[in-house]
Amino acid sequence: MAPLTHSFFLLLILLLSCKPNTSQAKFRSPNRKLALVQEQPLVLKYHKGPLLNGNITLHLIWYGTFTPKQRSILLDFIQSLSATRHTPSPSVSSWWKTTERYRGGPRTLTVADQTLHRSYSLGKSLKMNHLLKLASKAKSHAPSARGGHAIHVILTSADVAVEDFCMNQCGTHDSGGAGRKRVAYAWVGNPVTQCPGQCAWPFHKPIYGPQSPPLVSPNGDIGVDGMVINLATVLAGTVTNPFDNGYFQGPATAPLEAVSACTGIFGKGAYPGYPGNVLVDKATGASYNAVGVRGRKFLLPAMWDPVSSTCKSLV
Repeated sequence: MAPLTHSFFLLLILLLSCKPNTSQAKFRSPNRKLALVQEQPLVLKYHKGPLLNGNITLHLIWYGTFTPKQRSILLDFIQSLSATRHTPSPSVSSWWKTTERYRGGPRTLTVADQTLHRSYSLGKSLKMNHLLKLASKAKSHAPSARGGHAIHVILTSADVAVEDFCMNQCGTHDSGGAGRKRVAYAWVGNPVTQCPGQCAWPFHKPIYGPQSPPLVSPNGDIGVDGMVINLATVLAGTVTNPFDNGYFQGPATAPLEAVSACTGIFGKGAYPGYPGNVLVDKATGASYNAVGVRGRKFLLPAMWDPVSSTCKSLV
């Protein structure tokens, strides 16, 4: 299993791991802060396992209550990842193209079907085995008819508690079954009422660690815009490390993956507690760094680039 611990947890690790004689410099000079973070080489080793590539079918499972606007924000983001029509730069699709630099080449995501669980069929407190159960019981768990792979994406609403949510993770991806029946799935929850300081940062003030003013969320929904960040993270992790033997750094049980290895970085000049220099919508004051379909704006985390071995942000 590859949990998404998000910026809140890894930023604390970065701070605690700094040597005493450098910590003062870190807080005096933003430029020095960035330099210290980048001194450590970042390498995600390829562990020779299978990756997901080519045509990847997404089966969406909406668990709980989502408004039409919330669903449209998340759907627009997913569709923007592999958008073929030109969108203004910097674009969501150009962010996703970094995954092409990993072994296997292009990865195209297509939404196949959507399942609505408005009745909370498994209750409002889910265990990790419930996520696999939801993925396995979806309408379809076969690979794409075009010969590609499949990922089951489980999205839980703000009133649903999931095991370890807000404690150790903001989302996760995993797999179950064996052989051709093996199911790859990803999950993120809406953190707006349970832990916005952990899982919706930088749109909410963090509970611990360095403090900086929260950014204005690009779609006017802190919880869902936080979900976009977490969904981007777990989808990139799913395709590049689907079965715990792909690209990652550290132990397989708690790996740093394509995006989680770059936690807290959204633009140039980022350092612990500060997301970096991003774009600001002059009309709304909202922060973003990527444009998707229908002109929708999003804030996306940096992704590790295997060619340059650096965390690559869009701005």
